[in-house]
Amino acid sequence: MIDLKVLRENPEIVRASQRARGEDEGVVDSLLSADERRRTAISRADTLRAEQKVLGKEVGKAKGDDRAALLVKAKDLAAEVKAAEAEQQATVELVNELLVKIPNLVHPDAPVGGEDDFVVVKTVGEPRTFGFEPLDHLDLGTRLGAIDMERGAKVSGSRFYFLKGVGAQLELALLNMAAQQATANGFQLMITPTLVRPEIMAGTGFLGAHSSEIYHLPGDDLYLVGTSEVPLAGYHADEILDGEKRYAGWSSCYRREAGSYGKDTRGIIRVHQFNKVEMFSYVRPEDAEAEHARLLGWEEEMLAKIEVPYRVIDTATGDLGMSAYRKFDCEAWVPSQGRYRELTSTSNCTTFQARRLNVRYRDENGKTQIAATLNGTLATTRWIVAILENHQQEDGSVVVPAALRPFMGGLEVLR
Repeated sequence: MIDLKVLRENPEIVRASQRARGEDEGVVDSLLSADERRRTAISRADTLRAEQKVLGKEVGKAKGDDRAALLVKAKDLAAEVKAAEAEQQATVELVNELLVKIPNLVHPDAPVGGEDDFVVVKTVGEPRTFGFEPLDHLDLGTRLGAIDMERGAKVSGSRFYFLKGVGAQLELALLNMAAQQATANGFQLMITPTLVRPEIMAGTGFLGAHSSEIYHLPGDDLYLVGTSEVPLAGYHADEILDGEKRYAGWSSCYRREAGSYGKDTRGIIRVHQFNKVEMFSYVRPEDAEAEHARLLGWEEEMLAKIEVPYRVIDTATGDLGMSAYRKFDCEAWVPSQGRYRELTSTSNCTTFQARRLNVRYRDENGKTQIAATLNGTLATTRWIVAILENHQQEDGSVVVPAALRPFMGGLEVLR
């Protein structure tokens, strides 16, 4: 959540952020009013408790009629204290209810607008010119015996699939290459739970406007994660860190894709289940922007290894999600669609998630401070789309990028 101190001292920053996101800025004034009521209620309850303590000492010393009168007064004061404490609790709950509705502030340099208002930071590589009519990834994957959508739908429904043979090998090769790169750069590899408690899902900011995209198991009150960012953010909940931490989470991920009816129904671009290796960092807030640049650099390093054209975009404020202060996506060229599609995303969430999850560190003076969290994708199932389509040959075979071959047992061509 945002820092209440920032809201009190400069509410216009929060209003401006809400406007940039296309969110209701009226909640800012509602929260300021509720916070004022809360502080007044706390002050009143504290004053009455102090009076009650003094009165209690007087009762202990009094005798006879004086004691009787004081006991009556004490009874009345106890009722006032109880009412004041109830008011305090009610105002605290109202402040928390409003506070969790406000998304993170946005970076002043993030482009303002919706999904299509991103800014292209750079483009790397040129789309390949084919001397033949290129196939899409599903046709290629079906011919190679790598993807089976028909049986995926038979077993689980639409947007499910089987990866088999070289398709399964290719996904494992990608994820293992990502894991190797992550560990070489100081990330601790983690295989994470894919079911989390509500407080962890809420703490990462995923139970807001897009909660309909998350699978919920009401019988257990657990949520299926859409990214290992969620369990990794919860890993240090209610802890004080002894320094910065970097993790690479390998997990299956689940998304309902609510609202995507009719979009990307062909193939494995938009599916309900996929695998991913995700970087996750805990750092001091003053180091967060530098860490964000490093995460983007590691994503680009992975993209270079699969030898596909890509571009980096600075995501617009209306498409940041609840937790991100700033987000960069890397989009690979998909020949069959004639456009770039997202393969990676890296977000600087500043102290937003850690404040909700109570993750702290000790500064140089030994004082506890809220940490900053960041995340970034290193590889997902969707990468198979870009590899198959960009490296296809006229006969339907696919050349394996050189960096992937050691993870494919030396296999150079998929046939």
